[in-house]
Amino acid sequence: MQQESSSIGSVGNTGAWGDLSRELAAAVEKVGGAVVAVHGRRRIPSSGVHWRAGVVVTSNQALQRDEDITVILPDGRSVAAPLAGRDPSTDLAILKLEDSQSENSKLGVPEVADLSTLKVGHAVLTAGRTSEGGVRATLALVGVVGPAWRTWRGGALDATVRQDRNLHPNFAGGPVIDYQGCVLGISTPALSRYGSVVIPASTVERVASELEKKGHVGRGYLGIGMVPVRVPQKLREVAELAHEVGLMVVGVEPDSPADQAGVTLGDVLVALDASPLRDTDDLQAHLTADRIGKAVKASIIRGGALTAAIITVGERPAAM
Repeated sequence: MQQESSSIGSVGNTGAWGDLSRELAAAVEKVGGAVVAVHGRRRIPSSGVHWRAGVVVTSNQALQRDEDITVILPDGRSVAAPLAGRDPSTDLAILKLEDSQSENSKLGVPEVADLSTLKVGHAVLTAGRTSEGGVRATLALVGVVGPAWRTWRGGALDATVRQDRNLHPNFAGGPVIDYQGCVLGISTPALSRYGSVVIPASTVERVASELEKKGHVGRGYLGIGMVPVRVPQKLREVAELAHEVGLMVVGVEPDSPADQAGVTLGDVLVALDASPLRDTDDLQAHLTADRIGKAVKASIIRGGALTAAIITVGERPAAM
């Protein structure tokens, strides 16, 4: 009887299960030196990652204020971390630490994983830090892996990765890691209702670099509200359209690039620089940072005829 009890007590430390447990614990320990708690909202703190020297990446949605933001470092100290930039469209924000803060706490910098090897069904860990300073982790499965996509706010993510469940709010902004403790990306609940989204590490690097330089991510802006509409067959023949759907203008902001170019309510945009516009994603794909300040040709159906407008792409205001 005593021997049987001893055998039961050692199940978690032997065999494949024991090996897996040790690997997962080692993975959390490896990334834990770069994980901080972020106090930027009421009640539950979010988490963040010391992405590079003096720069903490976290979830924009979890920062409900621009000032008086503090972080809990791995050594337990609470320090000020001023907001250096935020991008609602990818739900990323960066905070700045003084050199002495990152050096004295011996903050680590995470190793980035190769996302191309990730498959549906792979187990991943999300790490976070509590308001008391302790590290925490949760295990989930990868539920979706897919191509690059554009968020509902226009942000470009380099891949589609979702976990199979939603996570506790404390994990927002925390790193999602593989079994070796390498970072696949950053966790956010803000971009999907169907499970926690993983913002790929390559996207994090790109956005964080731009936020360091400018404080926001530059995106093209026309200043119009649109809804997809089906173009009648006769109008398609007049406009020589190969597709059935265009974008009807339902709002034009005063003095916006579209307003200055003469775009009016009821116009139906069918192409931009000869590329078909079938939905708002098609339009957003043209409004990248490198198009700001450049002229684009909008093909428009107006009054039953095809016309064109030359629009100089503006930069989307940071608050939008």
